[in-house]
Amino acid sequence: MNERIRAREVRLVDEEGNQVGIVGGREALEIAREKGLDLIEVAPNANPPVCRIMDYGRYKYEQSKRDRDARKRSKVTEVKGVRIKSSRIDDHDYEVRVRDAIRFLKEGDKVKVSVNFKSREINHPELARELLQKMVVDTADYAVVEKAPSLEARTMTLMLSPRPNMGGEKKEAKEASDRGERGAGDKAAQTPPPAIPSVPPEVSSVPSAPPAVSPERAESVRS
Repeated sequence: MNERIRAREVRLVDEEGNQVGIVGGREALEIAREKGLDLIEVAPNANPPVCRIMDYGRYKYEQSKRDRDARKRSKVTEVKGVRIKSSRIDDHDYEVRVRDAIRFLKEGDKVKVSVNFKSREINHPELARELLQKMVVDTADYAVVEKAPSLEARTMTLMLSPRPNMGGEKKEAKEASDRGERGAGDKAAQTPPPAIPSVPPEVSSVPSAPPAVSPERAESVRS
């Protein structure tokens, strides 16, 4: 970079990515200095070395920003365990383990399924192998086999990995659900309230009470 570049000649690239050609090392540095920029050696093993004119401080800032964004987007894959205590597990407990495995796979994590052998079950490892093969079939829509069932001491294990884009599919489904909820809310907001029916004149008009008659007029009427 700058004065640390010892090559007598370099192939120069300007700040816009255009090829300037082969120039002397000192001349390339002077061109960069006149523009208020830095001379960076980008291909030191080339003959002659390739140098580019750029704002090194801005380049490092943008590079660090890209690295931070990449780390935010990348998800650290974890290995979740699903433990089966016996190869003679009942159907209900097995279904619970399958649901747990599918949930972990949907979240983008790997799943290690292990079957423990009790007492003499170690004499019949084929039962555990059949159980793990059934697990492979029941999770086939969400997983691929990373490691086939293998026996380790008194435990047989199976490693499953989520299918590609499993996390993306979950995100798309959530976004579609959110769009549906927002659309329903907007539609409800745009629907005008129902009109209040007008009251018919004959119902709204109430007959008035007869006028009061004074005592003198009532007496004259009786007479």
